[in-house]
Amino acid sequence: MSRIAGIAFLFPLWALSAPWAARARAGSPPARRILSSLRKDHPRLLVEPGRFASLKREIPSDPLLRKWYGRLLEEGKKVLRASPSTYKIPDGLRLLATSRRVLSRVTLLAFLFHMEGGDLAKAFLDRAWKELEAAARFPDWNPRHFLDTAEMTAAFAVGYDWLYDSWTGKQREILEKAILEKGLKPALQAYRGKARFGWWIKSSHNWNQVCNGGIGMGALAVANKASKTAGEILAGALKSLPRALARLAPDGAWDEGPGYWGYANKYTALFLSSLRTALETDFGLSKVRGMDVTGLFPIYITGPTGRTFNFADGGDHPIYGPVFFWLARRFGNPVYAWHEKENPRPDPFDLLWYLKKSESPARAGLPLDKWFRKVQVVTFRSSWKGKDALFLAAKGGNNQANHGHLDLGTFVLDAGGLRWALDLGSDNYNLPGYWSRGAKGRRWNYYRMRAEGHNTLVMNPGKGPDQYPLARAEVVKFQTGPDLGKAVIDLSRAYKGNAARAVRGFLFVRKPGGVLVQDEVKPLEGKRLDLWWFLHTRAGVKVGGGGRRALLSRKGRALEALLLSPAGSRFQVVPAGPFPHSPDPKNQRKNKGVRKLAVLVRAEGEVRVAVFLRLLRAGEPCMDPPDLTPLASW
Repeated sequence: MSRIAGIAFLFPLWALSAPWAARARAGSPPARRILSSLRKDHPRLLVEPGRFASLKREIPSDPLLRKWYGRLLEEGKKVLRASPSTYKIPDGLRLLATSRRVLSRVTLLAFLFHMEGGDLAKAFLDRAWKELEAAARFPDWNPRHFLDTAEMTAAFAVGYDWLYDSWTGKQREILEKAILEKGLKPALQAYRGKARFGWWIKSSHNWNQVCNGGIGMGALAVANKASKTAGEILAGALKSLPRALARLAPDGAWDEGPGYWGYANKYTALFLSSLRTALETDFGLSKVRGMDVTGLFPIYITGPTGRTFNFADGGDHPIYGPVFFWLARRFGNPVYAWHEKENPRPDPFDLLWYLKKSESPARAGLPLDKWFRKVQVVTFRSSWKGKDALFLAAKGGNNQANHGHLDLGTFVLDAGGLRWALDLGSDNYNLPGYWSRGAKGRRWNYYRMRAEGHNTLVMNPGKGPDQYPLARAEVVKFQTGPDLGKAVIDLSRAYKGNAARAVRGFLFVRKPGGVLVQDEVKPLEGKRLDLWWFLHTRAGVKVGGGGRRALLSRKGRALEALLLSPAGSRFQVVPAGPFPHSPDPKNQRKNKGVRKLAVLVRAEGEVRVAVFLRLLRAGEPCMDPPDLTPLASW
């Protein structure tokens, strides 16, 4: 949600070849050429000619398609009984929930219209009209929060285009007017630099893809009726979108976390697919570096429990979406199709973009470990098969990333089918100062945004930010092998003012299974440290062995934590909430059911904190870990 602009402007790829380059140098707008190959018939967005008919033939012979279609049909019948959406801004800022509901309903109803016949098809058509007519009467689509406008425009684009031949002339006029007046005209003001709400044009995060994508779909839908406006809109979108797509290089990762990867790339797929079906080209945008491998990012950071490493503002639910089928088709990667076939809540585009051929990561021979260099995230796993596999994901990165937290060095851990070390995710977006993200930003007053709210280190805690908000942390060592994996993250800049050097390393032991988390900290000269080590968990925790062992238990499973270093330190269990001397703003979320395993080390010189974590098998006694010290010299 930040308004911080991203990387420098990248000239659109289509402009690099003649005659586009010559026209661009001359300063003339390429709008007329953009629309020169526009399909005149409808539907022209997102589906190839004849695709609805061919899908009707495929569904009966494919068990998964039959299952998914049955769910969509059941959902569509529920929508028939629901009232049309109304204009509601419950938080005083966002119409977004309404825009998304209209988009979901209209897409589903229009899809089912093409799949069904007779009275049921007419019922879906009539209900789609009621939804669209109600939204067309809204006073506006809330352009001050432009995501709302963009997603509503996408809804109207699909409804207008997919059902074009079934609308009356009057109905088309109403839909065209709504798209133009409430969607494209505000967007034109943004592209022309005449509206404050158009800041997203120069951004490089999810707002860029969503706003350009939704508005671009609207322009393509009505291009026959308003070619000048549509051309200018598309020229603006093609100029703006590469800013965000460039962030996928080199390895497809996304620094806003997996949830916003899904949101941003949903609209990337919708828009690029619409360009190709309407204009027979996406102007080379799908060829940007990293696009072909971006589907691996959510796959790798999803643990065997089905939970993601949900750094930044997001939940840990798995990331599914038709974008995986789009990527599978566009780049010929059946692993993406395999992932999407696990989706328990299919979308109409899952069926329209369905790819029968799929291949699991294990069968495809994907490496078990991965380092995403752009976002400085590492993942390790003992196997691609089974929910009981051991899984570790950790991050360095940039504390100023959009939606970022002060979480450099944090990690999550899965073992035995459970998540033992978790990330709490976001807080309420409407909290005062939640988007104030500078060096002294109010965002850093909220527990879930602070280092103390993550599985990382806190040094000399106080009221101020507990990591340097402008810090970056890089993975300085990454190794993978059949028995061991290793990653080392330099956290020194995160603890500016306290430590001359701070390094966190992870040693991933595939067999017999375990993870060593080892921190090496050198205080600034003359500096005394109160150094805290944290692990958030929903497990019950019992400390024993003179404070050197902790047993985490949940759902009949047990994870053992052994404190190997330093001598004299002890585990303790503390609440998952602010220190007594930390900020504690009103209305921030309480972390019910979560507790923290903690270690406090008071140090005046160099210190090493080493904790070994491993799953205990049924009936297996606690025992000393293997000697890992020779392996773990960072």
